[in-house]
Amino acid sequence: MNLSPPRGTRDFFPEDMRLRTWLFGHFREVARLFGFEEYDAPVVESAELYVRKAGEEIVDQLYTFQDKSNRDLALRPEMTPSLARMVLQKGGALGLPIKWFSLPQCWRYERMTRGRRREHFQWNLDVFGVDDVTAEAELLAALVTLFQRLGLGAEDIAIRLSNRRLLQAVLADAGVADALFAPVCVLIDKLEKIPRETVEAELQSLGVDPGVINRVLQVASCTSLHEARGLIGSGDNGLDEIQRLMDLGAAYGFADWLRFDPSLVRGLAYYTGTVFEAFSTQGELRAICGGGRYDRLLSTFGGKDVAACGFGFGDAVIVELLKDKGLLPDLPAAVDDVVFAFSEELRGPAIQVTRSLRAAGRSVDLILEEGKRMKWAFRHADGAGAARLVLLAPEEWARGVVKVRDLVSGEEHEVTPEELVS
Repeated sequence: MNLSPPRGTRDFFPEDMRLRTWLFGHFREVARLFGFEEYDAPVVESAELYVRKAGEEIVDQLYTFQDKSNRDLALRPEMTPSLARMVLQKGGALGLPIKWFSLPQCWRYERMTRGRRREHFQWNLDVFGVDDVTAEAELLAALVTLFQRLGLGAEDIAIRLSNRRLLQAVLADAGVADALFAPVCVLIDKLEKIPRETVEAELQSLGVDPGVINRVLQVASCTSLHEARGLIGSGDNGLDEIQRLMDLGAAYGFADWLRFDPSLVRGLAYYTGTVFEAFSTQGELRAICGGGRYDRLLSTFGGKDVAACGFGFGDAVIVELLKDKGLLPDLPAAVDDVVFAFSEELRGPAIQVTRSLRAAGRSVDLILEEGKRMKWAFRHADGAGAARLVLLAPEEWARGVVKVRDLVSGEEHEVTPEELVS
């Protein structure tokens, strides 16, 4: 029998769970600091929730199956469609704006690289009901706060900004129909991953002149907002929003983290405005996180649109980056006390002492094995990362006391069970 987990998935042994709990603790604390409320949804959703967005790469990456009633289901590959479903479910009863966050496990059958698995956990922050880049600024402020808590600075992380309307203006100027905008975005997003000739061939199959790429690349190579304005002129091209977002970033104090990058597209078709991704400045890893504005998502599910934006932040890439920079914490196993009875006759008193300590809020590992020697108990307590070893020996217990060894200082003293708890 192969004892490995399915390819692309992970086991979480206790030492792995300590790291995961530490990271998730930072995710939750930053969300709390910014006033976001936590929500969750089923890991299994109707496949229609994802398949209806035809043309997206994600459709080919779904883990799908039928249940016993022949319903087509899928393991969630992302959380945003579930969030949209929940918002629509509440309808007008949901007071806007809302600021929600989640930490779902997501599944995609895709090619694996460093920091990319077929299952991962994702920190999601979303804002519904704010039709202004103040929402994106708040999201980016939360991102920067998280990075700073993890020991990372602007010299380590760059947040790339663009706007989908910038590309839309370029394509409209080149005569590309609005109906082709979403599939063309998906293809252009692949320019860094597959040969240009392949992208041109796929554009041609959509009826788009491959020469459009020349115009797109010309704009994508811009290094400043001023240069981009010179190429595409004025109008509804998203450049004013990017400028305002950068100004807000200065007010928040994270302007030096931001980079205007018109080559940024983001493959998911539902983005409508600002898009952003955070990368390591050393460029050795894929994007740490990404997101943007998706004001027209709800109508794709038959509802009334609500202004919305958000991001997804996977757990895999950030761990790889922290590992590279030596910023992963040392998280040994730890309990407050280990309680050891010298004989079976003292097991009852040991249980009573353990109960009292746990009732006082201390984490206690009661040694369950019989016939163990004190030397073994010391090794066990050391391996458990205990602060104290509480020993119940016949002579001391007859005098109404227990022996306590401080495993940090090495000091040993006798106390009554009442004094032990207090």
